[in-house]
Amino acid sequence: MTEKAPVGVQAVRRVFELLELIEDAGGAATLSELSSATSVPPPTIHRHLRTLVTLGCIRQLPDRRYVLGPRLITFGEGASKQLGALALPQLHTLVDQLGETAKMAVLESDMVVYVAQVPSLHSMRTSTEVGHRAHTHTTGIGKAILAQLSEDSVRQILMRTGMPAQTTRSISEARALLADLKLIRERGFSVDEQEQEIGVRCFAVAVPDAPTPTAISVSGPVSRLDEHFASRAVPILNRAAQTISEELQG
Repeated sequence: MTEKAPVGVQAVRRVFELLELIEDAGGAATLSELSSATSVPPPTIHRHLRTLVTLGCIRQLPDRRYVLGPRLITFGEGASKQLGALALPQLHTLVDQLGETAKMAVLESDMVVYVAQVPSLHSMRTSTEVGHRAHTHTTGIGKAILAQLSEDSVRQILMRTGMPAQTTRSISEARALLADLKLIRERGFSVDEQEQEIGVRCFAVAVPDAPTPTAISVSGPVSRLDEHFASRAVPILNRAAQTISEELQG
């Protein structure tokens, strides 16, 4: 006989499931959409949603859709800070070994959010403020994150955010991006070829088994980040990503 989970534990699981379903739907979903996506009875879903609205974790729009609420931002910011702090030792190692700026970013509300950075000691270097948000398709770290997702999930993100070009080298068509993501999966790392900023190149890899799609990168002037640099950097990036992954698993 299968032992049933305590009622309190079951309720917590159902609440998290609802929040994840709303997030997976692009941040907004109706009661009927949530009901069709889970085996939880509609009255129970409605009760949980009312409680989450009261707590500020979700909001209900005039068209009756439920969207993620402002209180979750506080939780997300706190979690991102902790994730960034955990990664800092490995980012420092990357800078020590490669001499270029190292960063970590996560996927949040269809955008790349930078959660940690260790700058290069070079006078000519790249810098991205922690907390900065960027489109996924124009950054090496963003493409490393997208490569972890299914093609359907990538298409949905692009439909919601569009594909504005940051530079003349930015990928601005979904077909071209999907082809690049296929290459990234095959070779195990992504490259930003001046797609975010002219004169800057970036190499990035995914952090495996992270609780949310996550990647780390090194970036700098194209004059320093050449093919020889890439051959050294990618194995070091992968070792750092694996160490971060192991530390996340506890």
